[in-house]
Amino acid sequence: MLKDIDISTALKLSDKLPIIDVRSPGEFEKGHIPGAINIPLFSNSERADVGTAYKKQSKEKAMEIGLKYVEPKLDDFIQQAREIAPDGRVIVHCWRGGMRSKAFAKHLYDNGFADVSTIIGGYKAFRNYALDSFSKEAKLCTLGGYTGSGKTYILHQLGDMGDQVIDLEGIANHKGSSFGGIGQGEQPTIEQFENNLFWKWKNLDYSKTIWVEDESHRIGSVNIPMNFYENMRSKPVLFVDLPQTERVKHLVTEYATFPKSELAISINHISKRLGGENTKKALQSIENGDFEYVAEITLKYYDKYYLRGLNKRENQKNIFKMDLSTINFKQNAKKIKEFYNEKIG
Repeated sequence: MLKDIDISTALKLSDKLPIIDVRSPGEFEKGHIPGAINIPLFSNSERADVGTAYKKQSKEKAMEIGLKYVEPKLDDFIQQAREIAPDGRVIVHCWRGGMRSKAFAKHLYDNGFADVSTIIGGYKAFRNYALDSFSKEAKLCTLGGYTGSGKTYILHQLGDMGDQVIDLEGIANHKGSSFGGIGQGEQPTIEQFENNLFWKWKNLDYSKTIWVEDESHRIGSVNIPMNFYENMRSKPVLFVDLPQTERVKHLVTEYATFPKSELAISINHISKRLGGENTKKALQSIENGDFEYVAEITLKYYDKYYLRGLNKRENQKNIFKMDLSTINFKQNAKKIKEFYNEKIG
């Protein structure tokens, strides 16, 4: 069967059926449906040639050039698709659900694939659906706290306890601060970050509490979608306040094992905010291996920065402060959950 399906249906079927994205590698790398497999109809340069012919000559000329590029690959398309979908059931899409996906789907169907679906509106429909979903009313609670409070670790403990959790820093592959890229791999594109966030978001129960860490709009090189960010900002903040001495210990444990050169680069990134004298002291302390002093210097800046942002929130009554005494993620998660159930939930 050869049929068209809407994006909502495609997403429901995505756990059972593989999705083939026939766009060019460059389009796919910029952003794609999580889990989709790229079998490009055209290479990046071939797509550029077809596009140029369409704009400067005619649709017919573009189709002629496209056919010339595609014909030698037809057998290979079938082989790749069979490896992905040995039972002959698959979903196919391109950018807008146009000629590329239609032609590819028909080619599969004509060569023995029993059930081939194309997504109406293609990847563009997925993007609109994903971005719109972030405005859904949900029972979010933002976990706040100064740098070094171990918020991400607490989130993971809450997840282990059965709560719904979104780890924005994990999805962004960045810990948020100037030091946040140390020890991390390459960040996704902004578009792919949004797609990956949606993939987590779509499976949650919005009527039950969803924990998310308090973040700036920007995490490294990616941005939190504005409607999701505004959704976060309108919900309660549970602010955990730990002594600076505990936070210093945690930061030293987390960062002192990384190369000194990488730590120095991060210090230089915030040198204007630290000031010349503090920057000089921090860099010298890194060389001397005095990482506790480095943490103390940087926390003076980060604590002021975070507190300033917290004080700018419109609804201050929506901020609930909770004092904690030690960095013990499991114990703190239990206390936070009890506090939330009593004061907020």
